[in-house]
Amino acid sequence: MTRLLVKGIGVAGAFGTGVESFQNALAEGRVTVGSIDVATGEGVQTVPAYRADTAGLEEFVPKRALRRVDHYSKLALLGSYLALKDAEMLGADLGRIGLVIASGYGATATTYAFLDSLISGGDNCASPTHFANSVHNAAAANVAITLGIRGPSLTVSQFDMSVPSALVSARQWLAEGRVDAVLFGAIDEVSELVAYLQHRRCGPRHAVSMVPFDAGSESSIIGEGAAFLVLTRDEGGPAYCGIDSVATGNIFGGELSLPDDALLLLGADGRSELARRYLDAVPAGGKAACYTPLYGCMPAAAAFDLAAAALALKSGRAFASPAGPSLFAPGKGDVSRICSLRLAGPSEYATVVMSC
Repeated sequence: MTRLLVKGIGVAGAFGTGVESFQNALAEGRVTVGSIDVATGEGVQTVPAYRADTAGLEEFVPKRALRRVDHYSKLALLGSYLALKDAEMLGADLGRIGLVIASGYGATATTYAFLDSLISGGDNCASPTHFANSVHNAAAANVAITLGIRGPSLTVSQFDMSVPSALVSARQWLAEGRVDAVLFGAIDEVSELVAYLQHRRCGPRHAVSMVPFDAGSESSIIGEGAAFLVLTRDEGGPAYCGIDSVATGNIFGGELSLPDDALLLLGADGRSELARRYLDAVPAGGKAACYTPLYGCMPAAAAFDLAAAALALKSGRAFASPAGPSLFAPGKGDVSRICSLRLAGPSEYATVVMSC
């Protein structure tokens, strides 16, 4: 396959905004968990949640121009600007740039706000702003229009497999020469719907911290944020790291094959039904780490894993897992290859192998 280079990173989440904030959170191993109030059959419940602030977007876009843009699209815009700035591409001609966005939840908050306006006001008084921001490709459209990206644009939603599936498309565009670079990213937001589903799934007793490898308990905490990468073909030049391969599959269709010489970066996010599968995936003597307690349980977390891997590879040192003593300490030695592993459902998996 065509080897890709990661030229720029743009991230926003509960840890803050930008590469420096993200790297500090990885080094310190802690973030502040917020919350969201949601109406349930038992009254208003407070659900723990990792929240992201988009105030930093005003550095790039006038506040007046954002008055009709929802939180979901603001996250996408902030991640895009930060990634392009990091790659020193702000102000450059973006005519040959492709845009691929992955999201598991999509614009659910705006979609349901539009439905509420339709129910309360009827066809004539339904909110046109909410409608425009609720369509599937709304965030990508806002990014492309605001930044002047004229290449192909795509939004991929496959829940937990959204990020690896979208990365396959980005790789294909670059391999075919359709674009010179791809602005690739993932976004998810905390909404009342997501919080309500979390409450219904976990009950009124919510975890206050994530313990990803505890297969006997549910410790997931919903999250939101944006993680964007600027990707190019491997034609030399400075870069964080390279992406060697992207693979998706079904464990029932064959044995899960993981590289022996790579640090495994596990996407375990506190969901009890997946914890045991992640534990079983690590071979005897294998080294693994998990950083999801820094950004929360969401489909877009897989892109944060890629950003964390890129920072670790650039520095040559793996970050320690933040959830207390890790079952699989990455050690203090150098790291030159990382395999990000994402599991979903009873049998789906995806791997992304990255190296210096």
